[in-house]
Amino acid sequence: MSTALHRRPRLRLGALLALPLTWLVGLYIFSLALLLITAFWLVDPFTSLVRPGFTLDNFALLFSNPAYVSTSLRTLGIALAVTALSAVFAVPLGIFMAKIASPWMRAVLAVAITLPLWAGYLVKIVAMRITFTEEGFFNSVAGIIGGRGPGFGIPVVILTLTYLWFPYMALPVYTAIRQIPVNLFDASADLGAQGWTTIRTVVMPLLTPALIAGSVFTFSLSLGDYLAARFVGGPNSQMIGSIIASNINLNPPVAAAFSVVPIAFVVIYLLVTRRTGALERM
Repeated sequence: MSTALHRRPRLRLGALLALPLTWLVGLYIFSLALLLITAFWLVDPFTSLVRPGFTLDNFALLFSNPAYVSTSLRTLGIALAVTALSAVFAVPLGIFMAKIASPWMRAVLAVAITLPLWAGYLVKIVAMRITFTEEGFFNSVAGIIGGRGPGFGIPVVILTLTYLWFPYMALPVYTAIRQIPVNLFDASADLGAQGWTTIRTVVMPLLTPALIAGSVFTFSLSLGDYLAARFVGGPNSQMIGSIIASNINLNPPVAAAFSVVPIAFVVIYLLVTRRTGALERM
């Protein structure tokens, strides 16, 4: 067999790509195609059964229903806030870990950053719920100085999603900062630049590809989440996934049509980041 594969490079290439292409085309792309087709189907008003057909009413409902529009905009705002907050935390932490911290401290921080990945998803959601509940840790500490926690709502949803997806932003940023030569920092200091000036003019341009790579994960993962809104969000914290989950049995075509919204958001986000040229430098 090895001799036959050696003599036939095309057969060897086909055998190498057969399994990943089967997964990519046969499962991933095919399932997305079925999702898009289902979005055009109908629901019989008398039997509530889904039947094949073609209608644009499911997509028109996404724009005509004010609740759906507000949920889409709210989810987009949450995803952007999570991405921005993760970047704000990741840059100074990455600089400290890569250029300032001792090897022992660097190892401790690396473990702390990846710690959320060690536990199950629901375990992390429950941990944040216990932290911000009425009698939880946050209110207990804030009560000492007469303060009070924000309570369940959109701010806690943003904090929870940042806690969940922060490693996907921090690790690329930390890796990129480690690759920046130390002499660039020394040269910036010799030219009279202060710390924040060095970060803005030297570090940030070199970190742009890493930030873009991390933001793709934090943005897309936040768009598809809905359990965080369910367990730590308030009554007005529904996300796109919440609407999809509530309609997946009652009205599958509407759920399929609404599933296209986060896909469209991700595609638009990738197109915008592509115009910056950062994707070519990743």
